[in-house]
Amino acid sequence: MATPDQTPSPIMAALEKFEATEGNLVKLDRLWAEIQGLMPSGISFGPNAEYEDRCRSYGAILSALPKIDGWKPTAEPPDLDGLAQSRFDAMELDEPSAHISVERWAEEPGHELHEYRFRLNTKRRALIRDALSGLIDEVDADLRTLRHKTGIADDAKKLAQGDWAELRSHINQIEVLLGSSVDKPARWNELRRHMHFADSGDLDDIETTDWVQAKQALRKGLFGVNDPLPVDVDDLSDLVASHPRGTITTELRWSNLSDELFERLIFSLIGDEPGYENPEWLMQTRAPDQGRDLSVMRVITDSLSGTLRLRVVIQCKHWLSKSVNLQEVAGAKEQMALWTDPRVDVLIMATSGRFTADALRWIERHNAKGESPRIEMWAESHLERLLAARPALIAQFGLR
Repeated sequence: MATPDQTPSPIMAALEKFEATEGNLVKLDRLWAEIQGLMPSGISFGPNAEYEDRCRSYGAILSALPKIDGWKPTAEPPDLDGLAQSRFDAMELDEPSAHISVERWAEEPGHELHEYRFRLNTKRRALIRDALSGLIDEVDADLRTLRHKTGIADDAKKLAQGDWAELRSHINQIEVLLGSSVDKPARWNELRRHMHFADSGDLDDIETTDWVQAKQALRKGLFGVNDPLPVDVDDLSDLVASHPRGTITTELRWSNLSDELFERLIFSLIGDEPGYENPEWLMQTRAPDQGRDLSVMRVITDSLSGTLRLRVVIQCKHWLSKSVNLQEVAGAKEQMALWTDPRVDVLIMATSGRFTADALRWIERHNAKGESPRIEMWAESHLERLLAARPALIAQFGLR
C-alpha cells in the first residue's frame, strides 16, 4: 500500500478511478430518489424550481460517469410539463399499454443506474481478481507462520501483537479491494474480532472456521460463478431434432490452457468436490517451471471409526511435450519433507501429459512399502475421466 507521499501502484490508481465513479453513482442514486419524491403522480403542468435544480445536478454528474464497454447511462429525469403532456395523451388514448409506456419512460433513469451499477461491479471484480487471489494466498501463508510460532494444542505459546501484523495488513488490503462490489463473506466480523483479541485460541477459530468459510466465499464471488459461458445455438431442441451422429471425442484440448490456467483447473476440481476442504496455494514453493503446489484436506468418513483428515499436496505439471520422469517424482517426494504442521500424507502429481515407465515402477514400489507420503498419479487420461463427469469445468476452461 502506498503512503500519502508515494505514487500509488497501478492497481491503486485504477481503484481510485473506480472509487470516484462509485462516489458519483451514489450521488446519482440519492438525487434520483429525491427527484422521484418530487415527481407528481398525476397530470400537473407548471414549473418546480426544486425539481429542476436537482435535474440539473443529475445531468452534470451523469456526464462525469465514464463508459463501461462503450456504454453509459444517457436517460435524464423527464421535464415535468413533458411528463404531464405524455400522461394526458395516454389518458386520451385510454389504453393500458400507453400508460405503461409513459411510466417506463419516466422511470428509465433509475433502470439505467441499476444497469450501470451491475456493470461497474462486474468490472471491479475483474480488476481485483488477480490481486485478491494473491492476498488470499498471503493470508494462508500468514496463518501457517502464526501456527508455527505458537505451536499445537497444550504446547501453544503466547503470540505477541506484532506477530499478527502481516495477517492484519493482508486482511485490511482485502477489504480495500472488495469495496462494495463484493459482499463481505460470512464470519468476516468474527475473523476481525479474533484478530483483535489475538490469542492462540483465536488463531484456532480463524484457522478452522472463520478463514475457511471466508476464503471459500471470496473465491466463489470472484472466479466466474455467475458469469455466462458462450453457447453458440439459439434452441437446443434444434440440436436434438437433427439426430447428430459421429465419433465421441474423449481427448481434451490441453493446449488451450496456460500453466496458470491448468493450476486454476485443478484448484477448481478440488475446490467444489465433496470430501475435500480448505484448498489453498502454497506460496513458498516454486517448481522450475514456475508452478505452485496446491494443498487441500481430504476428509474420509467411516461410520464405525469416525473421520480421518489427510493433508494432500498437488504438484501441477502442464507438460504437453514431455512426460514426468523418475527424477521429477523423487524430487517432489523429497520436497514434501519440508511441509509440516501438518505433515503431507498424500502427494498428487497432476499432469496434462504422462509418466515415464521408470517413474510408474518407482511410484508403485514406493506405495507398496507404505512409505509416506503416498503418491498418486493424475495423468492426462485420469484427468480426462474426472472431467468427463464434470462437463461444466470443461466448458469453463474451454477444453473442447
